[in-house]
Amino acid sequence: MLKHLLLSILLLFILAPSASAQRQPTTKPQVYKKVLLLMGTRFELAAVSKDEQKALEAIGAGIKEIQRIEALISEWQPSSQTSAINRNAGIKPVVVDQELYDLISRSNRISDMTGGAFDISFAAIDKVWHFDGSMKSLPSPQQVAASVSKIGYKKIIQNPSDHSVFLKERGMKIGFGAIGKGYAANRARDVMREMGIQGGVVNAAGDLVTWGKQANGQSWYVGISDPEEKEKVFSWLTADNLAVVTSGNYEKFAEIEGKRYSHIIDPRTGNPVSGLKSVTIVCANAELADALATAVTVLGKEEGLYLINQLKGVECLLITDDNELITSEDLHLHYYQNKPNPLTSKQNKK
Repeated sequence: MLKHLLLSILLLFILAPSASAQRQPTTKPQVYKKVLLLMGTRFELAAVSKDEQKALEAIGAGIKEIQRIEALISEWQPSSQTSAINRNAGIKPVVVDQELYDLISRSNRISDMTGGAFDISFAAIDKVWHFDGSMKSLPSPQQVAASVSKIGYKKIIQNPSDHSVFLKERGMKIGFGAIGKGYAANRARDVMREMGIQGGVVNAAGDLVTWGKQANGQSWYVGISDPEEKEKVFSWLTADNLAVVTSGNYEKFAEIEGKRYSHIIDPRTGNPVSGLKSVTIVCANAELADALATAVTVLGKEEGLYLINQLKGVECLLITDDNELITSEDLHLHYYQNKPNPLTSKQNKK
């Protein structure tokens, strides 16, 4: 389930020196950053420090941590433990590192919590929907039903005694596309923080986590824009020690007989979801925010809001297909003066 960036990042490190900039001594904190391709997407890592060498070493350590995680969880790398689990689906259990075992356990708990709206076994879907402009007619109900026949998180069997994982049916697969970047962002943050970096940002193509403050001591800010006019930011939120993750369906779709079908598929039914143009989740944990952004998109406005309103420390911002903006009670947006909100706004009370 692909994620597209709704958030225009108004972080001041955009104007700060990059990792390749000429080194100069400084007595004031500066923001140093590096942008590169990791896990098949654009990552940006930034560190606030008075010591440039320390900052760049921490960024390098964060990058190595992301690369290590990718080697562990990638379903596309044949040497990964995840690939070994998938190859042995319906054959035998595979003993894996405790780290991967725990990530699968947390994923399955989120599946339980969301009634299967989030499901790492979604990787087994047989793609009968195509969003490259080639679809001219709808798949049959039989094709749709068959496309999700190998999906089901309850068929992921874990054995805590040897931390092994077994997929009950041949053809099953697991993948971490809807949670892996959030986990990697968390881990890169933790590594950099452990190296003494007091403030920074890890941004995995919209799966964003911050800690500490900017170099000038101010909060980090994340700008909010209309998905259809992403360059026009109409409000922002403060993002100190927070993760902000957005899932959207507005850039990739199929149009058949005048009706638009989202590329985001409900793993329980095999059908495209509708109702929400984008979902933004705000909480302290990028991994959880990553998974919940997908789940709420699948659940829809009413069920999704109900879920978020039950979770302490988790907030959301929803934009419906009708351009209605809905926030949970404790999510506080700041609007630019003299600029009207282009979306109709509503706050959902808990």
